Amino acid sequence: MKAAALRILALGVLLASGHVLAQSAPAPLPTWEKLTPEQREALIAPVRDRWNREPGDRGRMLERAQRWQAMTPEQRAQARHGMKRFEGMSPDQRRHARALFARMKTLSPEQREALRNEWKKMTPEQREAWMRDNAPPPRDRDRDRNRRPER
Repeated sequence: MKAAALRILALGVLLASGHVLAQSAPAPLPTWEKLTPEQREALIAPVRDRWNREPGDRGRMLERAQRWQAMTPEQRAQARHGMKRFEGMSPDQRRHARALFARMKTLSPEQREALRNEWKKMTPEQREAWMRDNAPPPRDRDRDRNRRPER
């Protein structure tokens, strides 16, 4: 919820930069170099706040940023699509997706395809049994969150 509000705020700052939106097609947004300091701050602030708030996640945040920079535009589009799908999943579907993803990382492309085909044919009961047998270890962030003192 907070992240969505920050995104809306950042978009509002960009739109409030003096451009009239009465056109049929919105004007393209400027390059980074042409953003005002206020616009840049609005875009950077959420990342800086999370960086400062979650020191245990800094390594993962930096690694993800570096991986993102190395992606092609097509890979980035595919990643955005996957993130949107994941956000729309139920907690149980997310649990399944995490387990499948962890397992898929260890397989060859041929083995991945075989598992995808097998998964599609499984009943819900068979999928739950597969989940029990192949559950990934808890994520570091989850373990850290469980250890953190209440604020």
